[in-house]
Amino acid sequence: MTADPGRPGSDGHIGRVRAILGSHLLVVPGVACAIVDQGDRLLMMRHAESGRWVLPGGAIEPDEQPAAAAVREAREETGIEVRPLTIVAVDGGPEHHQRYRNGDEVSYVTTVFRCEPIGGTLEGDGDETLELRWVPRADVPALEPLAPWVASLLPHLDDDVARFEAPPTD
Repeated sequence: MTADPGRPGSDGHIGRVRAILGSHLLVVPGVACAIVDQGDRLLMMRHAESGRWVLPGGAIEPDEQPAAAAVREAREETGIEVRPLTIVAVDGGPEHHQRYRNGDEVSYVTTVFRCEPIGGTLEGDGDETLELRWVPRADVPALEPLAPWVASLLPHLDDDVARFEAPPTD
């Protein structure tokens, strides 16, 4: 199957599923990388689809370990090689629901890893990445427009236990 430039992920597993189901809603496991350098700066990416500032990341491929997906996505989208250190959060819900310009609808369940950069050269992929920027962590909330899910994670980057949304109680 060849990639369809108007359909994100059309050259992999999601593309094969989309060929069968079309644009209908999919629940997709994903990863995001909170890449923090020695200067306590966070690598932020302005996503081509939404224009929002997000953490680099994407879908987990079949049979791929989530940490390996984080390493792959960081390299693909930013050119930076990373080492995952901890799980910051497991997140989903309305803030992770995306309707793409082509009509595809996805609800991501995202494992967010705190990562350290270990090599590579900062360079966007020219596809999903509009801009990359190392930002002092204290300055990240001022990025416009910032994806709400990123803002909710910032206070938890140094937590010892992964953050998750507790279910409502009756």
